[in-house]
Amino acid sequence: MKRLSWFASVIALALGMGTASMLHGDRPVTAKDNVAQTANGAFRDGLYLGRLAAERGIAPRVARGRWATAEDRASFTAGYERGYKELLASRAISDKPVRQAE
Repeated sequence: MKRLSWFASVIALALGMGTASMLHGDRPVTAKDNVAQTANGAFRDGLYLGRLAAERGIAPRVARGRWATAEDRASFTAGYERGYKELLASRAISDKPVRQAE
C-alpha cells in the first residue's frame, strides 16, 4: 500500500510539473506578472489573441464584445494590449543586428 501511494505521488508530481511547464511557455517570468490576471480567463484570452495578432502582423483591434461584464472587458483589453506589445518588443530586440567585436 505504501508503494502504491508513493507511485501515485510521483505521477501527480510529474503531471503537475508538466502542466506548469506547458502553461509557462517560452516566455520568461517577469515581476509584472500578476497571479490574479493570469488566472483570469478574459485576460488570458486577450493575451493569446494579442500575441496572435502581432505574430500575423495585424493592426491591434480589440474585439472585447464577447465578454459580458465591464470587468471582463477591461481584463481582456489589458491582456490583448500586453500580448501585442510584448510580442512586438521581443521582435524588435531580436531584429537588432549583433555588433561584432573587432
